Amino acid sequence: MDADLKKNIMSSGTSLVGLICKDGVVMAGDKRSTAGGQIVMDKNADKIIPINEYLITSGTGIASDIDMLQKLAKAQLKIKELRDKKRPTVKEAANLIAAINYKSIRQPAMIQFIAGLMVGGVNENGITELYSVEPAGSVMKVTEFDANFSSGMPYILGLLEKSYKKDMTMEEGVELAIEAIKAASERDTASGQGVDVFTITKDGIKHVSKQKVEKVYKEHN
Repeated sequence: MDADLKKNIMSSGTSLVGLICKDGVVMAGDKRSTAGGQIVMDKNADKIIPINEYLITSGTGIASDIDMLQKLAKAQLKIKELRDKKRPTVKEAANLIAAINYKSIRQPAMIQFIAGLMVGGVNENGITELYSVEPAGSVMKVTEFDANFSSGMPYILGLLEKSYKKDMTMEEGVELAIEAIKAASERDTASGQGVDVFTITKDGIKHVSKQKVEKVYKEHN
């Protein structure tokens, strides 16, 4: 079951990247939303979604599943915060999302969730963290970089294996994230149209770049 989920999610179409930098985390995604990886349904899709003031997620898989998973996480985290009288950590948020995924695919249902998420945020002590939640429900703390199970993952990881370096600045991280999404868009037909980039530091979450990429068709004589 786990292998089938991963195979399905990688064909669903998107490109995501998360990078650990010296002073925080950089997360980026493309802007194209497709149906079956073949028909472009939206050229300005937001794939990095704020859950609250200190937490953002980016998802790959079935769009409705990602949307519902993010809404469930937002509601459950708010309930936990009210009950415990303190806000959940980034790790607790990632594990909550993983538990929802795990429960979904292991209980009788016509259709289970098919969604993987990257969860990034800043804790109350100012420490930033990034986690990768796979569609089968496991959680991995990202210590360098990740692309979750996006269809652009093979191209992104290949580039980052060569170009990523530890303790890079946030500015270097932003530039590398943009380069990674653009590289994936050149080869992955389900990715493209532009790049969204967010930074997470001890000072909070910022939307630092939104680039639109369009093809220009010229008539040749």
